[in-house]
Amino acid sequence: MTSEFTLKANPKYIKQFQKGFPLLNKDNVNGIQGNLDEGTIINLVDGTYRFIAKGYYGKQNKGIGWLVSWKEHEQIDVDFFHQKLDYAVNQRLHFLYDEETTAFRVFNSEGDGFGGITLDYFDGYYLIQWYSEGAYSFKEDIMAAIKKLPNYKGLYQKKRFSVEGNYLEENDFVHGEQPSFPLLVKENGVNFAIYLNDGAMVGVFLDQREVRKLIRDKYSDGKRVLNTFSYTGAFSVFAALGGAIETTSVDLANRSLSKTIEQFSINGIDYEAQNIIVDDVFKYFKYAVKKELSFDMVILDPPSFARSKKHTFSASKDYKDLLKEAIAITEDHGIIVASTNCSTFNMKKFKSFIENAFNESSGSYKLLEEFTLPEDFKTINQYKQGDYLKVVFIQKL
Repeated sequence: MTSEFTLKANPKYIKQFQKGFPLLNKDNVNGIQGNLDEGTIINLVDGTYRFIAKGYYGKQNKGIGWLVSWKEHEQIDVDFFHQKLDYAVNQRLHFLYDEETTAFRVFNSEGDGFGGITLDYFDGYYLIQWYSEGAYSFKEDIMAAIKKLPNYKGLYQKKRFSVEGNYLEENDFVHGEQPSFPLLVKENGVNFAIYLNDGAMVGVFLDQREVRKLIRDKYSDGKRVLNTFSYTGAFSVFAALGGAIETTSVDLANRSLSKTIEQFSINGIDYEAQNIIVDDVFKYFKYAVKKELSFDMVILDPPSFARSKKHTFSASKDYKDLLKEAIAITEDHGIIVASTNCSTFNMKKFKSFIENAFNESSGSYKLLEEFTLPEDFKTINQYKQGDYLKVVFIQKL
C-alpha cells in the first residue's frame, strides 16, 4: 500500500496551486521534516487543512514532486493512468494515422497531467522516460496502461533518476517485441535511424520537427548550411533534402560522425558530398573566421550546458557570445536559426540575447519566424516553464 502524507502549502502559493500549478518545491510548501519515501502520495492542504490537490513525492532537478489531481477522492491507480494515457493519445490520433510521420510524443509529463514521465512513440514501439524514483514507483500501473495503447509492439525505458536527471545505464528493453536496430521511423517523409537500447539518446530530438520541416521547405534551396552541435545531423539531412548546395555538420562527440553518415545514407544522400566534422564548435568558429569561410544559414542548437576541454557553455550566460560567433560567419541576408531548450529564461529574454549580440557586432537583423514546442509536446498555462523550447529564425541584414 502506498503511504500518504499531508503537506501544507505555503500561504503565498495557495492561489497558484488552486489554479493548477503542478510543481512542488521546497519554497512553495511547509513542513517536510526528514526524508519521505519516493512515491509517497501527498495530500496538499491549506492552513485549515482544506484539501487543495493530490500528488506524489519524487525528487528531480526541478523540485520535490508533482501534483496530479485536484479531486480529493481520486485514486492514483491503473484506472487513473488508463484515463490519462487514453486522453493523451486521443489528442494525437492524427499523428497515429500519418504515414509520413511515425515518431512523436504521446505523453508530455505535467502537460498531460502527470509530471515526472514522458512517453514517445516510434512506429509501434513506446519509450518511457522516468525522471524520478517517485515516478518510477508507479511503474506497474503505468506500464499496464501503456500496453493497451494503439499499435503497441513493445516498450523501452530510460531511467533518469539522479537528481541531475542523468541517465542510468542498463538494458532498456521492458516488454513486447524487440525490433532490429536501427529502427527506421519517418518524420515528414524523412527517415531517421532510431536506437532505443543504446544509451540515453535515441537519435533524434522530436521537439524540433516543425523547425526541420521549415528548414527543408523554405530556407535551404541553393544555400550553404552550417549545423553546429549537430548530434546525428538531423538538421543537415533536412537542409540537404531541401536543396542545400552543401551542409557542414560540427559536433564534438566522436559518435556524431558515424551517426550523421547513417542518417544521410538512409535518406539516399551521398554523405561524402557533405562535410561532417568532429570538433569543438567554438574552435571551429575560430577556424572559419581564419579561413574566411561564410555560410548562408547557420543553425545553433546547443545543449543548455556543455563542457569541453577548453570551454564551459551555459545557455543562460553564454548564448549571446555564441550568436556573435555565428553572426561573424553568416553572409549578409543569410539566416541564423537560434534555438535553445534552456528552461531558466523565456522567449523575451532570448530575444534580448539576439538584440545584444547584433548590437555588439554592429549589425542589424530581422526576426522571420519563431517556434516553441510542437502540439504533441503539450504544455499548460499554469506552468509556463514547461514550454522550454525557443527557436527564432533571424535574417542578418
